[in-house]
Amino acid sequence: MPPGLTESDVEEIVLSWFGDLGYSVLHGPAIALGESGTERSDYSDPLLPDRLKSALSRLNPSLPSEPLEDAFRRLTRVDSPSLVQRNRHFHRLLTEGVPVEYRSGDRIVHDTATIVDFESPDKNEWTAVNQFTVVENRHTRRPDIVLFLNGLPLAVIELKDPTNENATIWSAFDQLQIRS
Repeated sequence: MPPGLTESDVEEIVLSWFGDLGYSVLHGPAIALGESGTERSDYSDPLLPDRLKSALSRLNPSLPSEPLEDAFRRLTRVDSPSLVQRNRHFHRLLTEGVPVEYRSGDRIVHDTATIVDFESPDKNEWTAVNQFTVVENRHTRRPDIVLFLNGLPLAVIELKDPTNENATIWSAFDQLQIRS
């Protein structure tokens, strides 16, 4: 390990790796609320909403705007009695698409809004954001790096100081937990 290597250095190295893989790299403070590059209207929103809306339009060019807006609403308001059911429901939407319907002339059309292009991954938007702040129930979390696919957060990376012998995967895990 090079002398003087800090957690911040590791974060920048990891972000550069993602940049080399084709990810757009954003710095959380630059897209925070109140900044000119803000990407969301509230810290409780874990999504990059405009990127999700853009992906829905890009991946579903034949769908009118109304069913795309409905798909966006359904993706951002997944409601089920339990976390497991919400996760299963969201997984189904992610992998199978969002069922939508709309009127075309005098008939109702049933279709599916695609969220991810699994056939051509390069048609998706891949984004890595460092220091992405999320507030839930007055608890603030700021993971080191969050990876987004078409505006949806799919992975969290919590880094630790490489010179700290006491830094473990468990200390990273604990840092991400919300305790009541």
